[in-house]
Amino acid sequence: MRYQNRLVVIALSICMICGMPAFSMLSYGDIIVPPHPLAVGEDESQRPGGDFSGTPAGISGTPITGGPGVGWQMPGESPSVNPSAAENPANPPMDSAQDFWQEPQIAAEGAVLLDGSTGKVLYGKNADQQFYPASITKVMTALLVIERCSLDEWVTFSESATTNLEAGAVSLDITKGDRLTVEQCLHGLLMKSANEIGNGLAEHIAGSVPGFADLMNIRAKELGCTNTNFVNPHGLNDAAHKTTPHDMALIMRAALQQEHFRRIDMTLTYDFPATQKSATRTITMGHKMMYPSDSRYYEGIVGGKTGYTSLAGNTLVTGAEKNGVQLIVVIMKSKQSHYADTKALLDYGFANYETLMAR
Repeated sequence: MRYQNRLVVIALSICMICGMPAFSMLSYGDIIVPPHPLAVGEDESQRPGGDFSGTPAGISGTPITGGPGVGWQMPGESPSVNPSAAENPANPPMDSAQDFWQEPQIAAEGAVLLDGSTGKVLYGKNADQQFYPASITKVMTALLVIERCSLDEWVTFSESATTNLEAGAVSLDITKGDRLTVEQCLHGLLMKSANEIGNGLAEHIAGSVPGFADLMNIRAKELGCTNTNFVNPHGLNDAAHKTTPHDMALIMRAALQQEHFRRIDMTLTYDFPATQKSATRTITMGHKMMYPSDSRYYEGIVGGKTGYTSLAGNTLVTGAEKNGVQLIVVIMKSKQSHYADTKALLDYGFANYETLMAR
């Protein structure tokens, strides 16, 4: 009946505009009513909603939206029954940001999206569950080194620092007696992810790897981490070496506040000095989203660190800034979805920032 009533109203409106007596036109029974857009037997709830850009001429009613179809409420009529967005989640209001930016589907087992300014969690998937971090551990190592050392200090590598590594661990072939500045070490640590450099820095600051791990855990608690336990400075496999996506995001947030960290961590190529086993060589950054020539490039990246071990899977921590907003994403226990998951969360966070912050 709603569609029939509408035809009558339109006919009366034409009469008024043309100055014709209302009943000089065809009677309602003579009006040819076009077929209903629904197929025979089709349920009305399956029909797409209409899209009216304005009120039909001569009708001063109120548009009715939000349900399966669009109609017009005439003055004095009771509003037709239409489910609200809350009652019909499949048809939310068109001005809702979620119409265009649905919460992303993250393939990794653990993830978090953090507001860098306030530390507020904007998205989480197992955000407080412990995972093996692998080499994103080195963000904490670098933070402690920058907070406690001058960049021009010299680090002398011991035999224990350069040999206490598992088979296949990434290294720069540094050996006992090699000397590097703290700044050179940080480039090797964050860009190449060299594990013996992590050991050397740990011994330089605390005298031993276990002593440095104690400092890491103390600093983690100061930053608000609640479920973290570090036992080494590099993240190689250890059953007791675990953290959470949320805790790791808090650590990255603190690191990004350090100018030296951001500068070194955003270096794409670096001439690493000669050592006893190797001549000067060029090392490159491992985080692929930083390279404009890479298909995974993301504009606005301000820092990040990759990680991988057999137990941890792919791990990734990333900071990005746009229009004065800083977001931090941590991905843990991924099977090669770490870059796609990070992009999805950054897109989601930047597109819905005000809405997410208001929750």
